[in-house]
Amino acid sequence: MIITISGIAGSGKSTVAKLLAKRLNYKHYSIGDFMREIAKERNLSLLELSKLAENDKTIDKELDKKQVELAKEDNFVIDSRLGFHFIKDSIKVFLEVNLNEAAKRILKEKREHEQYKDIQESIEKIKTRINSEDRRYKDYYGIHYHDKDNYDIVIDTTEQKPEEIVEKILKTINR
Repeated sequence: MIITISGIAGSGKSTVAKLLAKRLNYKHYSIGDFMREIAKERNLSLLELSKLAENDKTIDKELDKKQVELAKEDNFVIDSRLGFHFIKDSIKVFLEVNLNEAAKRILKEKREHEQYKDIQESIEKIKTRINSEDRRYKDYYGIHYHDKDNYDIVIDTTEQKPEEIVEKILKTINR
């Protein structure tokens, strides 16, 4: 079984994916981690890398190739905005969250490549990133990753703990 988890920055994708993988005794992969590695190699922030990716398709193609290769494996959880698209035979989960909560989470985590001075700056950067990704994914693949019709399970994480979200996913899968 493969489970793909999508959502905007700060929705809890990585946290939930890691917990879910641990509960299932599966491997965990993160396209965000792969992107952070690319950003670090190029000495860029994630936002700068996203902007660069709007005109440099090789960045997304590298990430796409990674997911296509991973799809040959089994028994893993991956947090990836486009996992549902590249790993067709997966249980597809989308995590919703309001922007204020997403911004608070990102500020609290003190992510190396996503450091903002306050909630407002964090919200603006999230919106900028969403817009950048929306343009790229529509242009490259003709898809909108936040279209709920792409998913088997949709959960609003705004007021839930990661453990509660994992339980909901497991209950839905076990039905």
